[in-house]
Order: sequence, then C-alpha cells, then structure tokens
Amino acid sequence: MKKILRIGTRDSQLAVWQATFVKNELAKHGIVSELVLIKSDGDIDLVTPLYEIGVQGVFTKTLDAALLSNKIDIAVHSMKDVPTQLAQGIQQAAVLKRANFKDILVLHPDIDKRNNRFGIRFIEDITIGSKTIKENDWTIRLREDISNPGKPEKICIATSSVRRIAQWKNRFPNSIIENLRGNVNTRLKKLKESEWHGAIFAAAGLERINLRPENSIELDWMLPAPAQGAIMIVCRENDIDSKNKTVLLNDETTAICTKLERDFLRTLMGGCSTPISALAEIKKGKVNFKCNILSLDGKEKAETSFGGYLINNALDLGVTAANYILENGGRKIAKKIRNGGI
Repeated sequence: MKKILRIGTRDSQLAVWQATFVKNELAKHGIVSELVLIKSDGDIDLVTPLYEIGVQGVFTKTLDAALLSNKIDIAVHSMKDVPTQLAQGIQQAAVLKRANFKDILVLHPDIDKRNNRFGIRFIEDITIGSKTIKENDWTIRLREDISNPGKPEKICIATSSVRRIAQWKNRFPNSIIENLRGNVNTRLKKLKESEWHGAIFAAAGLERINLRPENSIELDWMLPAPAQGAIMIVCRENDIDSKNKTVLLNDETTAICTKLERDFLRTLMGGCSTPISALAEIKKGKVNFKCNILSLDGKEKAETSFGGYLINNALDLGVTAANYILENGGRKIAKKIRNGGI
C-alpha cells in the first residue's frame, strides 16, 4: 500500500487552493496525498497590524511545528510569507512556477457612485507606466466626476503591508492609510463595507481563486515583495522520501529568481515586516534584477537595478545588490527602521 503524503496548509481559501494544486500536481506523478488543515497565528489575530505582531514567520511557524512533530510530511506556503532563515530541521523541497507577481489596487465597488473628487487625476497618477488600465464604465464615470466642482478629498487606501505603505506614501505622501487584515475574502468584504477608495492586494492571491474584481489596477510602479507570486513546499531535513516526491514539482527558473530576491532581503536585514522589495526575472537566458528599500514613512528610498547577467554569473546578484544599496543610502534607512523609524 502506498504511503499517503500528508500536506499541511493554513485553512484559508487561498491556502487550501494552493495545497490542493500541489495535491493535484503530485497526483500527475502517481503520488497519493491528503490535506491537513492547520490554523496559523496570523489567521487568528485579524485586528493587530502585521508590523505590530512581529510578522516574521507569523503564517508559517504553526506549520513548522506540525512538520517537526511529524503531524504532516510537507507544508505549502505563499513563499513571500516564509522567513529567509528556515526553522532548524526544515528544508526547501520545491518552488512552483511563479504566478502574477504584481500588486494591484482594488477600487471600492461603489466608488463611481460616491461623492468623491479624486477622479481622473488619481486614476492617471496610479496608472503611469501601467499596461493594464482599460477604459470602461467605471473609469469613464470617474473622469466625468472630476468635472464637477468641489475640493478633492484625501485618498484613503487600506493595507497592512509596510512595504506597500512605504511605496504608496513615497508616491502619494498625503494619502490616508488604513489597516486591513484577514484572508482575501475578509479583506474584500471589509473594503466593500468601508469608506476607503481602495485596498492593495497581491494579484496572484485573487487570481488563483477567481476573486480579482474587474475594477482592479496593476501597480506596475510598485516593486513586489521578494518571492511574491511563488509557492514554496518545505519538508523535514531528514525526510528524503518527501523531498524526492515534491522536487518533481520544482520550477528551476522560479527557484533561481526567488533565491536572488530572498538573498537580497536577508542581506539587507530582512523580514516581511520591512519595506524591502525585489524582483528578479530571466528573459532570453539573462537575469534582470530590480530592488529597493524605503523608510517606513516612504520619504527616503534607496534603489538599484542590474541587467543582462548570464544565469551562472548572477547567482550572487541578490547579495551584490544588497551591498550596493547599503553603501548608497540603504544603511541609513535600515538603521532607522531598526530604531522604529526614528
């Protein structure tokens, strides 16, 4: 009788979708598996902002404990949530092919019916450089609304990500930012019931479970979190059988790109509670890398980019980029973040 591989996952709709996807992919290789649902600390407290919880590992440590106590054989994570230093006794088994890595702004579903005056200027500002904006009913109504007299109201956007907050405030310093926690369904519900103009989500999360609203805009100017859009599978270090089974799902290109991004994050100071962004892409056999670090208030930014590196010459590019940033304004920003933004 074949051993059934136990797949540990958080119990949110997105997490279950990701684990089910892994289960189905394993089945294509004749590997029988089952899901084991586990609630994480990050799913229990949906009020406290992530930056106050101490977000490093908040969505992964419960699954780590289940792995180490042999209650599950592998765990499936959104890779951007995984600390760059895995828990002792746990190893990366596979990284699946990356989905959409971008952040998106989901506008309030009734925004065109509200008495607002941010209209056309706001839409144009957030979509500079975007290839995804389409002229449709809601953008037309917003354009018409700006012709009406009245003082523009302050833009109010919701997110709990310090990275998104910093990049947004760097571009729109006068915005109001509201805390938004919960799984994607909860956050969409909170947005609908709010007076906010919109909320920022990871595109991949909404697209995977077919919840991306029509009135969403890809923020092409916003660099993603390291490893955003990728799924990681981990197992115990001594579990050769589980490693051999799951490595069949590994996508080498995604594994290389996410390694560079996480190397950058780790070298800078890194956890996902810091405004650090990185994106590596491989096109025609060459690596391009963009990255930045911002102060918590978004007023200071250090950034750089590298391009055209052959893969074999780019394996240390994340560390190289981090050291360059540290020597060119990043060290001062990182020190300020460690001191609580002061």
